[in-house]
Amino acid sequence: MQIRESRILFLLAAINFTHILDFMIMMPLGNYLIPSFGLSASEFTILVSAYAFSAGLSSFLAAFYANKFDRKKILIRAYIGFLMGTLACGLAPGYEYLLLARVTAGLFGGLLAAQVISIIADLIPFERRGKAMGKVMAAFAVSSTIGVPFALFLANLISWHAPFILVAILGITLLPFLRSDIPSMTSHLDEAQKASSSQVMFDVIKDPRQRMALLFSGLMFMGHFMIIPFINPYLEFNMGFDKRLTPMVYLFGGICAFFAARIIGALSDKYGKWRTYIICLLASLPLVTLITHLPQIHIAWVIVVFCIWFTVATGRGVTASTLISNVVSPKFRGSFQSFNSFMQQVGTGSASLVAGWVVTKNPNGKLDHYSSLGFFSIVILLLTIAAGYSVFKDDGKAVPTEA
Repeated sequence: MQIRESRILFLLAAINFTHILDFMIMMPLGNYLIPSFGLSASEFTILVSAYAFSAGLSSFLAAFYANKFDRKKILIRAYIGFLMGTLACGLAPGYEYLLLARVTAGLFGGLLAAQVISIIADLIPFERRGKAMGKVMAAFAVSSTIGVPFALFLANLISWHAPFILVAILGITLLPFLRSDIPSMTSHLDEAQKASSSQVMFDVIKDPRQRMALLFSGLMFMGHFMIIPFINPYLEFNMGFDKRLTPMVYLFGGICAFFAARIIGALSDKYGKWRTYIICLLASLPLVTLITHLPQIHIAWVIVVFCIWFTVATGRGVTASTLISNVVSPKFRGSFQSFNSFMQQVGTGSASLVAGWVVTKNPNGKLDHYSSLGFFSIVILLLTIAAGYSVFKDDGKAVPTEA
């Protein structure tokens, strides 16, 4: 049983790795795409937010039917559609085609996160869920540690098309294992079939715990992604670092995040998930300020700053995902997690659009007003404490009763 559980968690982590890498690689490709297509800062963030908003739309629509089907079937079919969109990104000849491909990848990719979290929550009891979530969420770190640096290496070596083709190939090799090793997930169907679409929406809206958990989730993603789209362009255009050096930020930061996901996930099971979230959140705030106000320092010190930020930001994400997974009963978990994915994507897309409106490119090719994004990020992240306190102060142990 333990071996099978580990294999399932590995496959879910692999799905996360590929679809997170597909999303994450667009941001550090900014200093390739902006000069290649002659884009403004706002046009680049449209590419980033196109995936997020289309993923948010599909997540919202999925909330009305996700609980009425086998979670495995939704996961595999959505993954196939996502891989088709990602491959189209790699073959896109221009900006408009790339934008359309990002929308396609997002429409299917938006279904994946909710299904992954729902499967974990269905399989793993809450007492061990923090550690399990940490293992799967470690895919964020691996995508940063290995995926993003290698993808940027391919972009340097070949072109910006190569990373997307790589993700598509990796995903295609996973499909046979997903079909054979992921079990059918149908225990929720008997009750979920009775719920109408309007009832699904009403069940979420009427429960104050679920409403606040969704608000908490959207704010956390908006605060986190506010500064991310322009990290790589800022390091090259403003700080003067060679684009061949900036992948080292993601490499070493990702290594720290990989270990942080597993260690902090386990610590949150022992010492309390809400307490761990607060500690990681507060520790991240001065780092956000430093990242958006970097002085002229050696690249080694920049890497140190990002390593610490990756660590606490990953701890924040792991504990938040675990807390959110427990505010809803199993029969409505798939629909709720689809709403949750919708809020996360709206938060991410909104952050990217705001970043594009705030940041401008001056005649010297440098980015202006990036420091303002740090202030917005801190304010939004602090709001997550207000949104989550009433729901998570007892670690969300009082799961709502089923209607």
